[in-house]
Amino acid sequence: MNQDDKPNKTIRDDLAPTPGEIIPIDPVAMARRDLRKTLPKRFYKEATAEARDGAFALLLDGRPAKTPARNALALPTLAAAQELAAEWARQEEFIDPGSMPLTRIANSAIDGVAREMAATAANVAKYGASDLICYRAGETEDLARAQAASWDKVLDFARDNLGARLICAEGINFAEQPEPARRAILEAVEKIAGDEASGPFALAALHVMTTLTGSALLALAVAHGALTPEEASTAAHVDEDFQMKVWGVDEQAMARRERRWAEMEAAARLLETVRRT
Repeated sequence: MNQDDKPNKTIRDDLAPTPGEIIPIDPVAMARRDLRKTLPKRFYKEATAEARDGAFALLLDGRPAKTPARNALALPTLAAAQELAAEWARQEEFIDPGSMPLTRIANSAIDGVAREMAATAANVAKYGASDLICYRAGETEDLARAQAASWDKVLDFARDNLGARLICAEGINFAEQPEPARRAILEAVEKIAGDEASGPFALAALHVMTTLTGSALLALAVAHGALTPEEASTAAHVDEDFQMKVWGVDEQAMARRERRWAEMEAAARLLETVRRT
């Protein structure tokens, strides 16, 4: 057979176990295979939580785990540390940081937030100055009604529980919030962050919920038990849900929402467990 008579080589031939064998190409499987090449292999058999040096440390095969900055990965309550240990125990052949939101938040609390408490609290409170729930649809009545049904009770919570009376605006018009309202929101954030042991973790969790929802008030409502994490997440997506009803479901947006929900749920769980007595 001369060169011209040889069959053209295809990508399927490159992927085949033996030359010329045809195998189906599965892009998802290929992506997972490539991802596994970059993830560290699980190096421990057991993940547990144990009291160490006034806190509750994550132990991997009995050895204390460390944060990226080489600090002890330890939490203020046994309940929180057990949740963290369970996250590590769920890892399979490879350690996938994408499936470990609790660990990411805890690392952030220990290595970052604990050293920048005032700045982090101010950053959370800053969202309250232009909070999502204060901006309403002007011309779309159906959307405005959906926003009111989901958000008005949060404004009531802010007024009655935090002492923050907020102003709403329509469309993209900026509403300058009164200084007493902004101060009340900051004080509410600082109160959640006030405990020396749990404060960095509570503040880190509150920060995550705030940035995910675009609303300090939704995050504070969860922290105070006025909303469940599910209710807060739904409230954060009122506009998006309305658009999907009009134009149809956006699969990419739903996939993003699923990932964001995993972060939201983990942050709320950490906030609850580090404050548990």
